[in-house]
Amino acid sequence: MPRSRAALHAVLGGWGVGQDVLEAAELVLSELVTNALRVSVPSDRQVGIRIVRLLTDGLLRLEVSDAGSGTPEVRVPGDEETGGRGLLLVEAMAHRWGVDRRAGGIGKTVWAELKAPDIAAESVGREVAAAIVQPGQHVRVWGEWRVVRTMRTEPYAAGGLAVVLALDEGPALRVPAAEPLVVRDGGPL
Repeated sequence: MPRSRAALHAVLGGWGVGQDVLEAAELVLSELVTNALRVSVPSDRQVGIRIVRLLTDGLLRLEVSDAGSGTPEVRVPGDEETGGRGLLLVEAMAHRWGVDRRAGGIGKTVWAELKAPDIAAESVGREVAAAIVQPGQHVRVWGEWRVVRTMRTEPYAAGGLAVVLALDEGPALRVPAAEPLVVRDGGPL
């Protein structure tokens, strides 16, 4: 969960979101991730997190995907129960929330949208498939612009192609070849 919070802070910091929205988003994301980690799935499960801004609606959308079946439901725990209040918090803090089945896959995505009227537009860049990113370009990852040092492709064990980008700072980025990334050409930031 610390990694999901760090990612949230990095992304929202670049979007100019106010402290109140940041705190609400952190609590909502923590509850959604906690629920996803409690889902009964094989031991090699992964939990996916996606943070999206909907500028025209002034909304911040948080998505957490897991491989579990079932649909989470809001419940009202008894006074003596120590858990079971996560979705009550999500429902109270979110503008709206819901559950979508994962297209073509196993599991679900639980999402919540929070009102974020001060959310800012992305810095100038264009969205391209990861497979066409070139060394020397700047790519927006983890809420910051990073310079691509090298780019290589490698096959996924389950099929498909991954792109591995070595960046000027931080770990290499490994994404599906068709994954959209925001890039801009080299030069000062």
